[in-house]
Amino acid sequence: MTYRVAGSIRFNTVTSKMEIYNGEQWWQIDSTSPSEETGGTRGLYYGGNTPSNRDRIEFINVDSTGNSVDFGNLLAAQGEGGAGSADRSRGLISGGSTAGVGNNNIIQFVTIASAGNAVDFGDMTVERDYNASVNNRTRSVTGGSFSDMTNSMDYVTIQSTGNSVDFGDLTQSRQMDASCESPTRGIFMGGISPGPNYVDYDIIDYITTSTLGNATDFGNLIFDNYGGGGCSNAIRGIRGGGAYVPNTLQSEMEFITISTTGNAAAFGDLTTNAWYTAACSSPTRGVFGGGANPSRHNVIQYIQIMTKGNSVDFGDLLDTAYETGGLSNGNGGLG
Repeated sequence: MTYRVAGSIRFNTVTSKMEIYNGEQWWQIDSTSPSEETGGTRGLYYGGNTPSNRDRIEFINVDSTGNSVDFGNLLAAQGEGGAGSADRSRGLISGGSTAGVGNNNIIQFVTIASAGNAVDFGDMTVERDYNASVNNRTRSVTGGSFSDMTNSMDYVTIQSTGNSVDFGDLTQSRQMDASCESPTRGIFMGGISPGPNYVDYDIIDYITTSTLGNATDFGNLIFDNYGGGGCSNAIRGIRGGGAYVPNTLQSEMEFITISTTGNAAAFGDLTTNAWYTAACSSPTRGVFGGGANPSRHNVIQYIQIMTKGNSVDFGDLLDTAYETGGLSNGNGGLG
């Protein structure tokens, strides 16, 4: 019997390829990498509230440290940046909210290796803000909303363009902020329902990204949480920052093993409370950018995903902003 645990590596003598076990099945290790695409994993932060809405997109090299650099612009200024997902070369930004208009159903995309403005991709089935996305190597799935409360999920094929298609439903209608993924599973964490009697949640849902259907209960967060950031490699998912009713800010981080089910466990603390922060990741690092504590800040901080402990200073965003969105070409959905 072959002994295997998540993270085990083998050489497949049939295909002559290296493979990694993600806790559920063997995945072929990519012949391309973030380093080949962009000289390292590139993380993007976009949109947000400064307090005026902004259309800025900026980027970092997740594997280094330093301040972010200007990348380009969104189609319009968005106070709530929209949900981010990506494959190795293309990043998608789904939904968000625009001043004077409210939430939208727009999907836009960028080419991660270059710098430039976002381009229209298509439309989601509904308008969404404070939503979250997960992805594998080919598909992006987006769920939740706040202004138009919904439990629906949509999906698109990342390397195509066009309108999204219904995927299924989350276990609870709610705002969705924190999410993470492996190559097989997408995870949605926490959330909140709209007022006047706000209800926040410790729910963790999961989907099998390559199929269609409703989300399944995974377990529970340690804390009820909304406004947190989520990131992962192919094995472990992290939720950090956010708040719980009534706007009590959090610095705590917690983690799950994506291939299992069960409750989250304590990971460590962010260097500063980060309400409505955004996160992106490489196979080794998670990076949280922006947020409020309670004033808006431009702090970028990072963790090592497979260890436990507090975050470390990375650098600064170009603006003091919260409600930004984040994505990377090295996230856990890509193996």
